[in-house]
Amino acid sequence: MNQCPLTVDFTNLISASLLRLRAKSPFFGTLAMFANFMSDPSIPCAATDGRDICLNPEFLSSLSKQQQDGLILHEILHAALLHPLRLHEREPRLWNIAADIVVNGMIMHQSGFELPPGGLRDENLEHSSVEEVYEILRATGSNRFQLVYPDLLAPTAGKMTTDTTSTTSDSLASKLSQPQTGNHKAEVTAYWKQALQQATASDRTSRWGKLALGIERELESNLNPQLDWRSYLWRYLARTPTDFQGFDRRFVGRGLYLEALENESLQVYIAIDTSGSVSEATLGVFIDEVKGIIGAYPHLACNLYYVDRDTYGPYLLTSDSPLPRPQGGGGTSFVAFFDRVAQSWDEHTQSVCIYLTDGYGEFPLHPPSIPTLWVVTPGGLDLAKFPFGTAIRLQK
Repeated sequence: MNQCPLTVDFTNLISASLLRLRAKSPFFGTLAMFANFMSDPSIPCAATDGRDICLNPEFLSSLSKQQQDGLILHEILHAALLHPLRLHEREPRLWNIAADIVVNGMIMHQSGFELPPGGLRDENLEHSSVEEVYEILRATGSNRFQLVYPDLLAPTAGKMTTDTTSTTSDSLASKLSQPQTGNHKAEVTAYWKQALQQATASDRTSRWGKLALGIERELESNLNPQLDWRSYLWRYLARTPTDFQGFDRRFVGRGLYLEALENESLQVYIAIDTSGSVSEATLGVFIDEVKGIIGAYPHLACNLYYVDRDTYGPYLLTSDSPLPRPQGGGGTSFVAFFDRVAQSWDEHTQSVCIYLTDGYGEFPLHPPSIPTLWVVTPGGLDLAKFPFGTAIRLQK
């Protein structure tokens, strides 16, 4: 980001908008106090990397007061909901469009806000998660949307600037003032989690409280698992996302096909590699991912197996289930797990196998009929060498 010192006019614009946000909503007003605003004439409109919010002062001053508030709140929500950090390996432009649709929907359901010219809306999609909107746009195309102002920047690991703005207190900004390395995501996530908790506490009892809690839940869903399981599992739930087959067409126009989808059942067979090559630390990472899987949708049926050369289980899991103590420690073979699944699998049920492993082991001679997703450790087997299914790699 190309920073420049804040002018008096820019500082006044930001301060006035924050006062209006506070008057309109204690929740949004409190959340805004955690944001670090910077003037940047080099960008056309506004942008955020999840840590700083940069605005073009000339563009900001050209807007009405309600549009200024809408623009500033738009960037605050991008940052607070970790949209730059949640990009992962997705296509950046499409992710930006999906995130804009969700954020603008939140804003426009409140009174006293307007979007600047070019703000994206889709009332059929805006009640969904960004991951779900992204998958729908990926399947159906996004040509009907023109992203005039891309505003999600790649996260940076520098220091959070505090000497160019008077709108963020040193005590808040100092929490991110140290150089960020491998734990950058955890630091930023913890920062905005605290912000959302304080914002929720400031306005829990009013009509804004429900919105606050909804935003907090979306953030909570991204705290521990590395993978966006709502997005991955969506692909196995949504058999025909382009024609909405199986949905009541009376409700498609109102965007309610997603709610119908969440009521569908998906059978998930989870295998955790507990062979001798898997460390305790890696096992802990696997368990975090399993918790993310069972919390992704309300109607998942999950069978968990621990597997080395033998299988231990199945253990039936719900979102409230404590995970059983791992068993294993021997050699690695993937054959036994797929044999066990084949004995109970109903081909008429939407199902998927998820295998968390380093990938080093004996594969079945013939691919199973059930879709398979391999979740592979850093340094594990080359993804191209998995003989069937889809393989994705965890971060370090």
